[in-house]
Amino acid sequence: MTLINSLVTCNPNSQAAMRLFCFPYAGGNSLLFRKWRDTLPKNIEVCPVELPGRLSQRHIPPFTRMKPLVNAIALSLLPYLEKPFAFFGHSMGGLVSFELARFLRANYNLQPSHLFISGRRPPQIPGTAAPIHTLPLPEFIAQLRRLNGTPEAVLENAELMQILVPILRADFAVLENYTYIDEPPLDCAIAIFGGLEDKEVSHEQLAAWRAQTTNSFQLQMFKGDHFFLHSAQDLLLQSLSEQLLIKKTEV
Repeated sequence: MTLINSLVTCNPNSQAAMRLFCFPYAGGNSLLFRKWRDTLPKNIEVCPVELPGRLSQRHIPPFTRMKPLVNAIALSLLPYLEKPFAFFGHSMGGLVSFELARFLRANYNLQPSHLFISGRRPPQIPGTAAPIHTLPLPEFIAQLRRLNGTPEAVLENAELMQILVPILRADFAVLENYTYIDEPPLDCAIAIFGGLEDKEVSHEQLAAWRAQTTNSFQLQMFKGDHFFLHSAQDLLLQSLSEQLLIKKTEV
């Protein structure tokens, strides 16, 4: 069995009232959230999750199935769940955080106070696009270019792509091999974010996340495509700040 050191990086903050665990999109890493600590309220401890295969976890092969990935993340998170916590995940990260919330509920009787999911259709709606994780390299890169999540300079850099392609293939395998299993809705509040020009996820699909909670539900749209979390980052963080401050007063 592969040994994995902690996938979570939390800056110790004795004043923090809540921890926000952040999950990246396919191919992404913890650096996506490097500025969040300086923007979100100081009583929110931002804890990026580093998935295997990248940065500090580059020595660990990336997972290709959801269940073992969620199990590994849960073991890393458990020491940090002694205080209220919330999840944020974009695209793949949204689905991972949702399944992690269900895993923690089933196995440890724990749930996040708030689940923030960005740019991801709900799990009960199956995808219609053909799988891409096994495509030959030219076709795979063409699909990455269409998704517009990888800078052109990176796509054209053979050395960088040699490192990135195995990670991306594994992440897309996690998504494309995923099978939704019906369970009761979560008890935590769910807030969904979407991009107005996102061709991957529609407003109607985002709204269907409502079925996954017995608690409050919010849906907020931002200007931008599937990667609006970059182009509309300030507005997104403002919304997160407001909602997390509300949750803090309720805790």
